Amino acid sequence: MRTEVLVIGGGPAGLMAAIYLARFRRGVVVVDGGASRAALIPRSHNLPGFPNGVPGSELLARMQRQVEELHVPIVRRTVSALETHDGDLVATHERGAVAAQRVILATGIVDKQTPLADWRAAVRDGELRYCPVCDGFETIDHKIAIIGALGHAAGKALFMRVYSSDVTLIPIDDEQDAAKRQELAAAGVRVTPQLHALQRRNGAIEASFVDGSSERFEIVYPAMGADVRSELAIKLGARHTSDGFLEVDAKQHCGVAGLYGIGDVVTDLHQIAVAFGHAAVAACHAHHSLRMRHADPSGQGRPGIDHNRKSLYHM
Repeated sequence: MRTEVLVIGGGPAGLMAAIYLARFRRGVVVVDGGASRAALIPRSHNLPGFPNGVPGSELLARMQRQVEELHVPIVRRTVSALETHDGDLVATHERGAVAAQRVILATGIVDKQTPLADWRAAVRDGELRYCPVCDGFETIDHKIAIIGALGHAAGKALFMRVYSSDVTLIPIDDEQDAAKRQELAAAGVRVTPQLHALQRRNGAIEASFVDGSSERFEIVYPAMGADVRSELAIKLGARHTSDGFLEVDAKQHCGVAGLYGIGDVVTDLHQIAVAFGHAAVAACHAHHSLRMRHADPSGQGRPGIDHNRKSLYHM
């Protein structure tokens, strides 16, 4: 199949891009592997219009309905390869391929996990959290732990002192950076012995340490880093950081003709509101970079979509 713009990834960024493109009457297809990080958010409080917050799963469901009402096909598959061919970008998935003149990559990141077996349940119950910018306000005056390599986790621990006087950093390494430890101590952040194990216990998370001691925390923030789903773009020569985040210009280009990066896959503030902005910029530029089409006098269909094969796209 062939379309004007292919969106890879069906999280908030990808769905927002699809909404814009559909309303521009562009041919657009979304291919989504169903692993959006946003689906794990128990309740997001940083989105305007939701004063009581909104669960990530509900936000995605609302956006998916909006996309489907605009007659945008959503292919429930995972793209395994992205290549250039005859001036197009061609994405291969389990059941076939999609050729497009423009591709918007919204594949996001995967957080590296702490050694907590039932971490998904802990996320659902608000004991394990990932984004202080998103939900630090909801942790005011709680007993908080930050887990990660000392050098990487220190910044998050210092940030959380805005919200609580009881912040502890639990290192997963034996780094002895005296200056960093002094900075943490000056800010009132305790540093424990190295982490040994984690388990959920009575509405809290208990950490045991290599010295045999243990302590319970109401809320734990991992600072373990993330795996960036940017391989498709990097293999085509996209600009990227040493961590794998895509580097883009003011129009969300990542250095490959016709290829845009938006959302968490981009080196930027990883927030849904920022992802929405990325999506709007990329979709507008993709629209204006393509040959303009005039409305069909017959009123049949949208330009750039192969309606005869649309039913195949939902497999």
